[in-house]
Amino acid sequence: MAYSNTLTSSFNSFSGLLKDLYEITKPKVVFMLVITAIVGMVLAQSGWPPLDLLLVSSIGIGLLSAAAAAMNHIVDQKIDAKMARTYNRPIAKGRVTNRLAIIFSFSLAAFGFALLYAFVNPLTAWLTLASLFGYAVVYTLVLKRLTPQNIVIGGLAGAMPPLLGWVSMTGDLHPNAFLLVMIIFTWTPPHFWALAIHRRDDYARVNIPMLPVTHGLAFTKNSIVLYTVLLTLVCFLPYLVAMSGLIYLISSTILNLLFLKYAWQLKVSEDKKIAMDTFKFSIWHLLILFVALLVDHFYIIRF
Repeated sequence: MAYSNTLTSSFNSFSGLLKDLYEITKPKVVFMLVITAIVGMVLAQSGWPPLDLLLVSSIGIGLLSAAAAAMNHIVDQKIDAKMARTYNRPIAKGRVTNRLAIIFSFSLAAFGFALLYAFVNPLTAWLTLASLFGYAVVYTLVLKRLTPQNIVIGGLAGAMPPLLGWVSMTGDLHPNAFLLVMIIFTWTPPHFWALAIHRRDDYARVNIPMLPVTHGLAFTKNSIVLYTVLLTLVCFLPYLVAMSGLIYLISSTILNLLFLKYAWQLKVSEDKKIAMDTFKFSIWHLLILFVALLVDHFYIIRF
């Protein structure tokens, strides 16, 4: 009986460790990144891309994205321990040791890089590794602690997946791929600043110079409106260069008008709930926008 209890306890501990390792990869964020990368893969082709190449590329990009997320947990553990949103993260709570987290993240990165280099193409491998460095080091370790424009500059790393997906199919850099990068790049500030408004006190407590902390709520809300207007304009570009058609144009226009509505409500209202509502909507905005690009692409091919 004692042996059975020990075995059960060991299994539960191992299961809990696996769950914690999975959590530090930020699977929901990685899922979004991979979806945008897949859109880049599909738009790079006249039809559906080769499924084996799509699968390997998605796994490789996903592994390196997961590695970057794990490294973010390692670097930010002291900050995470003091913030209400993150205090229960596995590394901050000590459920995953630094040594194990470092080995785990570097293993993911090495395997993802090797997969992309060997079975996709070297350019995709190096660009994805550069994105990891941009997020885990340039943004998390430097910019996040240095400037209130951290998310603007550092957002470029998170905007790269569509370009990575495109390059994984073609092996070269195409201007249309950069349009997709521009969409995510301009989407990131209003998306994240809405969350930063909601968590302003947390960031102030740990001396992270997020825009609401350094410049106040009014300035941040105005910036969200302006960036949302910029996002609306940028989202017209795929249609204007004949990369997409009416399905995308109509979908993006509706989505951006809704985003502008949330941004304006956030600007004029004192209701603290709106900031989180805006943040949540922005996630759906990007997901539906990229799905619209896919639907539009196959509609154009079919007709």
